Amino acid sequence: MTLRTEAFLDRIQERGDYNNRQEAERAARVVLALLGAHLVGEERAELAARPPETYALILLSPLQAAEPLSPERFVRATAAWIEGATEETAKWDVGAVFSATADAAGEELTRRVLLQLPVGFDLLFGHSLPT
Repeated sequence: MTLRTEAFLDRIQERGDYNNRQEAERAARVVLALLGAHLVGEERAELAARPPETYALILLSPLQAAEPLSPERFVRATAAWIEGATEETAKWDVGAVFSATADAAGEELTRRVLLQLPVGFDLLFGHSLPT
């Protein structure tokens, strides 16, 4: 089920403790574009069907990453794309967007998405994978 844009951004704004909707939207665009570059196949398509259409297109449009980024490098890349961000604020941005995305995706799809990502992404999503 696709979320409405307002509901999706409200979740991100609340979890990221952003002062306004624009900050939540900026974080969502950057984090989902980077995430989309790391996913392939059915999981990428299924995940893109969950957030509002604008964000689904962002998930689907990027080129594939040349190599998977570790969670730390993913956070650094996020910081590089958000003006004024530090690694610490970028980690907050990633967590807010990932947790809202995981809620929209549901437990089973989130688990399959995490299996495509390098070890440690589960903590950024707020979901630990069983070892």
